[in-house]
Amino acid sequence: MAPTASGKTALAYELYDSGRYELISVDSALVYRDMNIGTAKPTVTELKRYPHHLVDIIDPTQSYSVAEFVSDVAGLIDTCHQAGKIPLLVGGTMMYYMALLEGLSPVPDSDDKVRQQVEQWRQEAGIEALYAYLGEVDAVTHARLKPSDTQRITRALEVYQQTNIPISEWQQQPKQALADNPKQQWQVLAVMPDRPWLHQRIGQRLDIMWNDGLVAEVIALLERYPLTPSMPAMRCVGYRQVLEYLVRIDHPVLAQAHLDRNQFYRAFEQNDANQLLITADLLPTAENNTKALEATIEAVACQEMQNKALYATRQLAKRQYTWLRKLTQLQSTTSESELRINIQVFSNMAQAAASLHKA
Repeated sequence: MAPTASGKTALAYELYDSGRYELISVDSALVYRDMNIGTAKPTVTELKRYPHHLVDIIDPTQSYSVAEFVSDVAGLIDTCHQAGKIPLLVGGTMMYYMALLEGLSPVPDSDDKVRQQVEQWRQEAGIEALYAYLGEVDAVTHARLKPSDTQRITRALEVYQQTNIPISEWQQQPKQALADNPKQQWQVLAVMPDRPWLHQRIGQRLDIMWNDGLVAEVIALLERYPLTPSMPAMRCVGYRQVLEYLVRIDHPVLAQAHLDRNQFYRAFEQNDANQLLITADLLPTAENNTKALEATIEAVACQEMQNKALYATRQLAKRQYTWLRKLTQLQSTTSESELRINIQVFSNMAQAAASLHKA
């Protein structure tokens, strides 16, 4: 496990070539079909040579819960063992790792009907109204979440509407982790590279994504699927920023018959905090030059999109560092579990590779 852009995939390929491993993706974005560039998904050729489990398993309109991930991994581990291989879990979705190592509370999955009702409520009343109601029914979760945390606020209300029990009460119930299996030993390799080096890598990878056509990929997704900005797939870093860019320039794709155009405009509502900054020196010199002005606005919006994506990716890496520190501080409660879960921390992939090859 390691932050984004730190070289996990290259190490996974190296280990796969040893013939000892099968690869299981631990990435909440790679599960989506047709989302390739913005997720840094291995190419079709790479996936043929280095097959990954849990890649391209759902459409972007669908959701994939942490509980579903844990259940799928449990079955895949058994399948790998039956084939005489070591399951190698590789990816950067730290919440998935926490679920495997610390366990999940028995919070029920949201019913589709309830999810749709809460989403409609959010669209009509705004996330502020949902956050205020959460304070009435679940003060513990309300105090823990920020008013802007749309995903977790809606999830908490979905659980409450469905069960009439606050999600905080569900989360207090005993957990059972996949890593608690006494017949298995878990080797955790956490790679935490220097941040300046990682920030440089993030910038380079984003440049590659823009050049490879990330904007065109998002447009193609909107043409093919009935997407909304609130869907988990469209909240992925990079995709979210491209959606905002398309709204800013009023791209024709948003007029597709299967899309609710108003949802996109509400999601990226214009206000003083996110107005495009177009200074006098950027304005076209010819008076009443509408096309030149539109081109200027599009160029500024494009640059802003790239800046926001860079910032969001760095923030993602920062959160991953926080998760990694939490994971590496996991304390085993018994001598038996100390033998089953061995956590090692490395500063680069080469050290991790050497450790695994030695093992």
